Amino acid sequence: MSAFLLIDTKINDHEAYEKYKSVARPIAEKFGGQYRTRGGEMDVIQTELWSPTRIVLIEFPSMESARNFINCDEYAPVRKIREGASECTLMLLEGL
Repeated sequence: MSAFLLIDTKINDHEAYEKYKSVARPIAEKFGGQYRTRGGEMDVIQTELWSPTRIVLIEFPSMESARNFINCDEYAPVRKIREGASECTLMLLEGL
C-alpha cells in the first residue's frame, strides 16, 4: 500500500532551502519516493483548520519506506538544513 509524505513549508532562507532541495530529492528517491508536487500553484478552497503555505507531496511505495527515508542516517544532516531554513508541518498518510 502506498504512502504519501505531505509537507507544508514556509521558507525563511531561500538559498539554504535550495541546497536542501537538491540534496533531499535523491535520498527520497533511494527509498522509492516520487515527487508528485513541489511548491507549485495552489488554489486553496477552504481554510477552517489549516492555511497551507507551500505544499510538497512525495509518494512512497509503503509507510515503511517513507519512515525509512525520514529516519535514515543519510537524511539526518539534510533535515537540519530544512529545519534551519524553514518552518514545516509534515504528515505521513497511508494511501489506497
